[in-house]
Amino acid sequence: MKRTLVFGDIHGGLKALIQLLEKIDYSKNDRFIFLGDYVDGWSESKQLIDFLIELSQKQECIFIKGNHDAWCQEWLENDVVNDIWFLHGGKSTIESYKGIDSSHKEKHLEFFNEMKDYFVDENNNLFIHAGFSSMHGPEKEHYKTNYSWDRTLWEMALTMDERIQKDSLLYPKRLLLFNEIYIGHTPTLHYNVEIPMQGCNVWNIDTGAGFYGKLSCIDIESKEFWQSDVLQTLYPNEKGRNK
Repeated sequence: MKRTLVFGDIHGGLKALIQLLEKIDYSKNDRFIFLGDYVDGWSESKQLIDFLIELSQKQECIFIKGNHDAWCQEWLENDVVNDIWFLHGGKSTIESYKGIDSSHKEKHLEFFNEMKDYFVDENNNLFIHAGFSSMHGPEKEHYKTNYSWDRTLWEMALTMDERIQKDSLLYPKRLLLFNEIYIGHTPTLHYNVEIPMQGCNVWNIDTGAGFYGKLSCIDIESKEFWQSDVLQTLYPNEKGRNK
């Protein structure tokens, strides 16, 4: 049976992804969807991209682009360090890329360029890094940066009054566009929650792997989920994105 398995933000934590894949007991029939932010945080960003490229040659994989990936891509293309990026995990990514040759760099750039802004599956489920603001859907989004930065979708879904039914004129139009929506970007740790969260039909799979949380993966049909160990225990001599 084919499963769709969705992964939250990884932030350079290759050890966590390897551990998680061992727990999932996946088959070649399964489809993997990664919600972005592969880099910036733990020390293996470059190694993680290598691993994902190799994984995609054996498994059906869909890679969504996150805001950290956009920063890293810009650096790889122009060799210009964004100051904000550097302070929010870019430093560890730059260090992981030391010694990379030009052909290897081009291979990574191709990978970044092929990432999707969002993906809609055959059952009208949306997979996007952060969100969108247009009531007509992400394809009508005026500010494309919202794909990797918007938090209003999640905040709205999380605070919706459960008494408002879908057939109500008050129900947000954005939430009616899709069966379910899967996002990352906003760590559930912000709400003192360590597992994937649901607000209306929006599922947040970012359980803080870039900080002091775990990497998570969810089966969108059964809602069964799996988690790695806390990333700090896998990288005991590092701080991740903690300040």
